[in-house]
Amino acid sequence: MSFSPGERVTRKSHNHDLLFRISSITGDTAILHGEDVRLAADAPLDDLVYVKEKDLAVRKQKEKEQVEFSYRLFSQDYRLMKEKREYESGDGYQHTAGFFQLPARVLHVDGDRTYLRKCMELYKRVGLEVHGVHMLEKEMPGEIGALVDEVDPHIIVITGHDAFSRNKGRKNDLRAYRHSKYFIETVEIIRQKNPRLDELVIFAGACQSHFESLIRAGANFASSPSRINIHALDPVYIAAKVAYTPFMEKISIWNLLRNTLTGEKGLGGVETKGLLRMGMPLAPENENDDQSI
Repeated sequence: MSFSPGERVTRKSHNHDLLFRISSITGDTAILHGEDVRLAADAPLDDLVYVKEKDLAVRKQKEKEQVEFSYRLFSQDYRLMKEKREYESGDGYQHTAGFFQLPARVLHVDGDRTYLRKCMELYKRVGLEVHGVHMLEKEMPGEIGALVDEVDPHIIVITGHDAFSRNKGRKNDLRAYRHSKYFIETVEIIRQKNPRLDELVIFAGACQSHFESLIRAGANFASSPSRINIHALDPVYIAAKVAYTPFMEKISIWNLLRNTLTGEKGLGGVETKGLLRMGMPLAPENENDDQSI
């Protein structure tokens, strides 16, 4: 059977556990990118099985249900945070003046164009305006400095694809990881510009990334503590939680992780303050707007 880039496949050697897109083919080997998880893998062509439309529809429906469940959890959490902010800012609802908020600027740099598009759609659903950039992982260290200067973000997401290979080394050997070293270098360059974790919040990593090194480099949140796969949309939920948590509050790591599709085995971080700032009163001509300035 012949294969082409862009086709959806599974691997016989892994009991068809994950759905992949074929990124490229060289000789008898295909480079695979996870359709829903941020994993990159090599596989011989004779290990691949083309996914039929019927099976693809079943997988997609299951994936959609997972994403919607996580989105509902985040929406509930957001409503509670909003009610608490309005109550505290309005002295127990005694004031009738409207409120406005200063939204955080988000820069999302992604090594996968398809994932970036999915993330941008979800950012829109949760009400965040984001500067999204597609860039190969190996190019990120050389380009991130100019991007940070241009966008001047409050939150930066550095992600794409990664993988840990036991054949290349142990878990503490960065040479055993496909792209972790590029993520680490990128975070280090950002922190040279702004070392303050509560002023500039960074999420970095992808599937099976070297979590400890990313945190040491200066990331507030990273993947993957247990070297497992993370979902393509998990960075969005982390960025949104940071953006909508008031700046006087610390973000509960557990509350942050419980609304992700991956959880604490794939994601982790350090104590970090939120970035949302509320203000009042809302100008009369803005009362029917989205309450952002």
